[in-house]
Amino acid sequence: MTHYLIRPEGSGVRASLFDLEADIMDIVWARGWTEFSVSDVHEAMLSDREIAYTTVMTTVSRLFDKQILDRRREGRKYVYQSRFTRESFLRALTREVFERLPQPSRDEAIALLVERVGQASTAELDRLEALIARRRGELGEEEE
Repeated sequence: MTHYLIRPEGSGVRASLFDLEADIMDIVWARGWTEFSVSDVHEAMLSDREIAYTTVMTTVSRLFDKQILDRRREGRKYVYQSRFTRESFLRALTREVFERLPQPSRDEAIALLVERVGQASTAELDRLEALIARRRGELGEEEE
């Protein structure tokens, strides 16, 4: 994943993507497209608003440049594929943000996580416990 700027005014996918980029990815993910063309996206967007084909084309190209989409040439057009599900994109974004924090800020982020765990439901605690157990298993395998 390339490095993304965080947009504090945005949340979820919009925390790192501009609104039109996020709108396009929302369409791709919501429709479950495994492959699509710019014209597919443009047609889907026209049901909600007037938007130029070239605007959609430029934005899809930017998503490719940001390594969110893959593409291959098929005749005279490109066919695109998302490199991420919505969930895996948010997970990768969160991981990247955390890894880019300087150590004092990482410590603060971990402290906030611990504070949040104190408010967690039983189901959330069970998921966290499973993640910790899996990681301990990985560490145990590495030490042998």
